[in-house]
Amino acid sequence: MRVARLEIKNFRGIKSACLDFAGHTLLLGMNNVGKSTVCEALELVLGPERLSKFPPVEEFDFYNARYLEDDGETPIPIEIDVTLTELSEEVANKCAPHAHHWHLDKKDVLAQGEADVVDDPRVCECLRLKTIASYNREEDEFEAQTFFVDGPPNSEGGLAGVPRNIKRLFGFLYLRALRTGSRALSLERGSLLDIILKQRDIRTGIWETTIKRLRELDPPIHEGAADLGPVLENIEKRLGQYIHLETTGPATQLFVSQLTREHLRKTISFFLKTSAGQDPVPFQEVGTGTLNTLVLALLTFIAEIKKDNVIFAMEEPEIALPPHTQRRIANYLLQNTTQCLVTSHSPYLIERFDPAQIQILRKDGDGTLTAICLPGSSVLKGKTYRRHARRGLAEGMLGRGVIVCEGVTEKDALLATAEKMEESDPDGFYPLDLSGVSIISTDGDGSMPEFGAFFKALHVQVFALYDAKKRKVEDEQKFKQNFNIPCQTAYSGTEKLLVEEIPVARLWEFLLDLHDSGEKPTLVLPAAMPAANEVKALAYSVLEKEKGSGYAGRLIDFCDFAELPATILGFLKSIYALFPKPAPIPPMEATGKESANPTPPAAAQSTPPGEGGM
Repeated sequence: MRVARLEIKNFRGIKSACLDFAGHTLLLGMNNVGKSTVCEALELVLGPERLSKFPPVEEFDFYNARYLEDDGETPIPIEIDVTLTELSEEVANKCAPHAHHWHLDKKDVLAQGEADVVDDPRVCECLRLKTIASYNREEDEFEAQTFFVDGPPNSEGGLAGVPRNIKRLFGFLYLRALRTGSRALSLERGSLLDIILKQRDIRTGIWETTIKRLRELDPPIHEGAADLGPVLENIEKRLGQYIHLETTGPATQLFVSQLTREHLRKTISFFLKTSAGQDPVPFQEVGTGTLNTLVLALLTFIAEIKKDNVIFAMEEPEIALPPHTQRRIANYLLQNTTQCLVTSHSPYLIERFDPAQIQILRKDGDGTLTAICLPGSSVLKGKTYRRHARRGLAEGMLGRGVIVCEGVTEKDALLATAEKMEESDPDGFYPLDLSGVSIISTDGDGSMPEFGAFFKALHVQVFALYDAKKRKVEDEQKFKQNFNIPCQTAYSGTEKLLVEEIPVARLWEFLLDLHDSGEKPTLVLPAAMPAANEVKALAYSVLEKEKGSGYAGRLIDFCDFAELPATILGFLKSIYALFPKPAPIPPMEATGKESANPTPPAAAQSTPPGEGGM
């Protein structure tokens, strides 16, 4: 069973959204775009225990906290619709009256008059569910309930409700980053351990036994506190002045619990021993990484109980975990769950998902959330994607801009020049990496337009620096179409650009440094600096033979700002102009208010194209 579609209206920071899922899905996006809200919305509809929480929703669960119209009477509801497809046999049987049919290619339910395609292999049964949450003025409470969209109505003619026992059949689990770990091994309702016990139909019998033992504790705990006894006796006497206490013994006693199962669920704690010389400690006190791995262990337990029917929504599983463990989590989810919906910022998780399984979320200023699917192999070949997934694609997908260059030499030159520019004028050149701009080398100019098309399809600004050479007209056009700023140099290679645009004195200083350091014992230099053409030839020979050695960046390190290569400098200036330094925070006045007339910033912060509302 899988979630095929999620529609959201008026929930949290999302005014409206319609997202389609084709199976396992990795959700990417900037902070506060709505990734967690998507998971929370799914839980409101599919989570068996979620609506038992009181209240099920609160004021700020409504978009802009508006739950009433301006008349103060008419409710503005939260509406969340989920379409489930590929129903398990048990769900299909028990929910048969409410089932509909879904066309996998059209991504929609069959309309009237399409009964003849019910047996089409691309058509399957589906279950449409809707959760409505609203404010009840009469009761002064927030209420929420999940309904079947299709099928027979309830006794009052409205939508039929979805009972909790049916929701349990959906196998939906939402694992919230660290918030889940803190309750993983507790016996609180809805904890991972509680879910395991329910799914295995285990009744522990712990409550009656524990309550009896605590009630009959001998000696009682207050007997060990000699100084506490007189205080309790005094309280008892003062109480007796107003209330007649008919007791044969002390009327006041201390117990370690309220002696109810609900209170014990919150107070019983599991202890964990992680090393031979350590005493057991409450599991919440172990390291964050251990706690998250514990969540993974319980997750695998749950998945194996209901192997064919588990839908996981998991929030940032990479937190506090090393790369290899992140990969193991991704592999486990992809191989052992019916469907997983994961939010992440980690390249180690991103590389494990197929491009077709990745969606980048964007939200505009009106609260409309949309998903952009990664372009298919027709834009960026699968082999190229996999090779670069961790090397830059992941960062670029999550960023605001990407500079694409041909190789390592070009990347070194760009990074070194950018560093010099940022050092010379910190206000005018705000660090690109802090602005969300990354640099990717593509190992040749042939695939550069593919990368440009890839990022442009994701609404990420993309820029290119590439060598001059004879290209077909259609290839030149690809650079112009796929890059916001395409910059073709006047040289056949970056090595030629550097030796022509950097002063000869700096080239000679670079050569002397290589010679004197002993790094290039075969480099023979004359006693005095020769003619300019000879210095350029020597420097070009070293750079050409040592591609990828970092020598390009090292050469630029010898330059002052005025000596930086003009082509690279001009290219980077045009990019810095698009990502200015954020405006400074106004100083506080003595009254605690911000200054009404703060000093204007050197450059106002602008919102880049495609990022409004994030």
